[in-house]
Amino acid sequence: MKSTRRTTCVAVAVGCLLIACATAAGATASAKAVTISVASLIPGSSAAAVQQFNQQVAQFEKANPGINVQPVDYQWTAPTFAAKLAAGTLPTVFEVPFTDARTLGSNGQLADLTSYVKKLPYYAKYNPAVLAEGTTAKGKIVALPKGAYAQALHYNRKLFQQAGLNPNKPPATWGQVITDAKIIAQKTGKAGYAEMGKNDNTAGWILTTVVYSLGGRMETGSGTSAKATLSNPLTVQALNMLKKMRWTDNSMGSNFDLGWSDINQQFAAGNIGMYVSGSDVYTNLVQASNIDPSIYGLAPIPLSKSKNAGVLGGGTLVAVKPSANAAQKAAAVKWIDFFYEQPLVSKPQAIRNAQTLAANKQPVGVPALPIFNLKQYNLANTWIKPFINVPLGQMKPFTTGVFKQTLIPEPAASTQSVYHALDPVVQAVLTDKNADVESLLAAANSAAQSAISGGA
Repeated sequence: MKSTRRTTCVAVAVGCLLIACATAAGATASAKAVTISVASLIPGSSAAAVQQFNQQVAQFEKANPGINVQPVDYQWTAPTFAAKLAAGTLPTVFEVPFTDARTLGSNGQLADLTSYVKKLPYYAKYNPAVLAEGTTAKGKIVALPKGAYAQALHYNRKLFQQAGLNPNKPPATWGQVITDAKIIAQKTGKAGYAEMGKNDNTAGWILTTVVYSLGGRMETGSGTSAKATLSNPLTVQALNMLKKMRWTDNSMGSNFDLGWSDINQQFAAGNIGMYVSGSDVYTNLVQASNIDPSIYGLAPIPLSKSKNAGVLGGGTLVAVKPSANAAQKAAAVKWIDFFYEQPLVSKPQAIRNAQTLAANKQPVGVPALPIFNLKQYNLANTWIKPFINVPLGQMKPFTTGVFKQTLIPEPAASTQSVYHALDPVVQAVLTDKNADVESLLAAANSAAQSAISGGA
């Protein structure tokens, strides 16, 4: 669903100084200037991050003198995106989660980029499963991948040490998460474990992650014929785990209205021992929350012994608004090629990007999942190795463990509606000691089924 959506090979692109790159993106330079607006950084990003982004824009415009780029602060959330989409106020180039692109494209709400994308010289190298996330049922490519991720357990090494726990041995089971969270809360006074509980689909997203890790699913089937299964026994188990940490152990602190940015900020401030989010969140923790790298630890999601247990995977795609004319679409794909894709397929580009990022103290080497084939992924990582500046040693539990886990995609039918139906259930469990889990889930299941059947 969410993520800062930067990749292991490099967070964002710089360079593409060769006109050939622009030509390969789908169109020749036009004598008449074209202006496009592009999603830049989330509001509140550091001055260094903004400066680095603006340098990239300047480099792109130098290589493409017929294109003017206007950066726009951007952060995807379900409510704000829906409003901007309806009002037609999205930038020309914007980002959407894996869960949304195919439906939006089928509804004609994203531009068809197929003819431009297929001219890219690295088109054949895309991971087919990832490219499929931006391809409609009729084969139209409406979005290109920015990055893919697996959900992970982020933990504060300093709080682990203060609580007498070994920061090099993060929890490997949910039972250990519960135990360690209680110890951290008792020994440090901080929240041992926190979970997103905001009514913006993030609460349902994280609950779904935990349910997947226990072996449950939120739906079966596909399309409008899918059946909602939110009220399955493993969702009940996941909520009862939360209930225990919140009300019996008192290990979750006092803030239960945390969204994606909120929980990142609280974690970076040292107020949270553990939380679940995408494996690539470290980029945002640096750019928007000024985290001290020494406190950061990253581990795989604990999985139960169920044969169905797995880690929820997702990612971010880059799309173009449907009202863009041909010149704007061509310019937009040139920007996507330059900014997002080239550092993963071009050695000079990857090195130039890594150098610029490192010089501006921006993260290089944040763990993610490959959007191109594995051979290209491994090759690109060798290119940037001298510039990697993230604490990879502290991320080793994740990088050595995640590829042993089964990756499971997000619920395919009415994804955001399913998450939204679960939001109030999580909120109730975290704020009402007497919350009736089974009744709340029954209502949520009914709401989700209605959305699925109606194609919402």
